[in-house]
Amino acid sequence: MSTSKPPSPPRSSPSSGSPAKGTPLRILLVRDPFNSHDEDVEAIRAGLANAGYELVSVADADVDLPVLIEESKPDLLIIESEAAARDVLEHVCVSTRNAPRPIVLFTDNNDTERMRTAFAAGITAYIVDGLTPERVKPVLDVALARFGFEQQLREELASTRNQLSERKLVERAKGLLMKQLGVSEDEAYHRLRRLAMEKKLRLADAAQRIIDISAVLGD
Repeated sequence: MSTSKPPSPPRSSPSSGSPAKGTPLRILLVRDPFNSHDEDVEAIRAGLANAGYELVSVADADVDLPVLIEESKPDLLIIESEAAARDVLEHVCVSTRNAPRPIVLFTDNNDTERMRTAFAAGITAYIVDGLTPERVKPVLDVALARFGFEQQLREELASTRNQLSERKLVERAKGLLMKQLGVSEDEAYHRLRRLAMEKKLRLADAAQRIIDISAVLGD
């Protein structure tokens, strides 16, 4: 009996965390080479097929995995590991460190400490027991939503840190101008802004230039 597939979910960009509409989501299914059940792997494959996902390939968590990830550029990884072995989780997560992606783990291990270890390593969703094809899509939907939310938080935190760093540069540059030119804080800031506009630089970049020149002059 044939069934119609639902619309393919959007493909997300690993670098930005934001999905590109209209592009199928590409998934890499990673097996624990020492502790994986073939029936569970097939259940995951069936669930992906029923949901309309594009399966890049099925691979073992071994030394060739980083190369495969780099070449196939999947948007999401699924791990099937009955024991949730620590070395398998770390191997997969390290392989995606430079381009974070949602990582879903299907396992039979409900040990609380192992769950903490998995989340600390970078696992997005830790799914215990009851693996059926019907569960795959809802689990991936939740994992994608959670990853997107966490990615947004990371970007906001990075932006806040960057703004704080730039503010410190501006304050330091103002202090140098005040000391070197004997001007007030307001005048130092106006000079810094004028330099940025004349050189078509961001204010922080102009501040960094003043700091670098002062360092060369020994101030």
